[in-house]
Amino acid sequence: MTGETIELHIAGQSVRVTNPDKVFFSSRGETKLDLINYYLKVAEPLLEALGGRPTLMQRFPDGASGKSFFQKRVPKGAPEWLHTTTVQTVNGTPSNALVLDDMAHVAWAVNMGCLGFHQWPYKATTPGISDELRIDLDPMPGTTFEMVSEGALETRALLSELGVVAWLKTSGSRGLHVYVRLLPKWDSTEVRSAAVALARELERRRPDLFTSAWWKEERGERIFVDFNQNAPHKTVFGAWSVRSRVGAQVSTPVQWEEVDEIDPDELTVDTVPDRMAAHGDPWHDASHHLGDVEPLIDQFWDEIAAGRMDAPWPPVYPKQPLEPPRVAPSRAR
Repeated sequence: MTGETIELHIAGQSVRVTNPDKVFFSSRGETKLDLINYYLKVAEPLLEALGGRPTLMQRFPDGASGKSFFQKRVPKGAPEWLHTTTVQTVNGTPSNALVLDDMAHVAWAVNMGCLGFHQWPYKATTPGISDELRIDLDPMPGTTFEMVSEGALETRALLSELGVVAWLKTSGSRGLHVYVRLLPKWDSTEVRSAAVALARELERRRPDLFTSAWWKEERGERIFVDFNQNAPHKTVFGAWSVRSRVGAQVSTPVQWEEVDEIDPDELTVDTVPDRMAAHGDPWHDASHHLGDVEPLIDQFWDEIAAGRMDAPWPPVYPKQPLEPPRVAPSRAR
């Protein structure tokens, strides 16, 4: 265990781990091997949430406190058993992306310096179907985590009115993510339309709490509902994944009943496995509650018909036909 390289036998594969004692999280001291062991402890809920999905690799050669780079393509020399799939980037370039089929794939990625996993919004077997609505509640400067928690409950209430079951996780930092598992009916563009409608409806109901403004200068001290996390080819940080923070915080699924009590900074690689072992996976039956977002998509198009434009897209995307001018309001004036 103290040598430069060890072999781990995981899911029927032999995974080579170089420098297993290399410290990945400086304030706590967890190593590369500690991170692999964390993921093995949460293997079942991790694969339930992320298994079979294309994964964007963000590599941290020097651990959480060092520099990182994104790598869409699996590098040459990867094991023959590694499952990959072709994905399209925003500009249409194909890439050979990792698919997290089992824990051997997870351990291989950690050995490559991946701390957590950025997931595409579909399974590798059904790339034309976006099976998750992902609502990122992003706290702006001047807001509190209590405001984010209140925003999550308001989001859940709105979705409940539509008969949709929502699931909650921490972002691993200051925000919360609300997820909906979807019926296999829509592509990512349609799901993004639903997210735009949801963001605008939340802002209408609680303009003191929410903003759907894409431009930061318009958001104020409110919670930004980031609809563009659902744009085609956009990846989102996955459940049970470990953030690139020196404290090794985890993006942790939580129960709705505890949203007012949790401290996201205390959900780490050290505490989350015991918490999961004691209380189970809060998302354990998510796949049995598939949501219908057709009413939100209809609301989006009703607003378009009434003369409202689409919300802005991220600048890396081609200009969309219904999109407003890509210029901040202050510059437009």
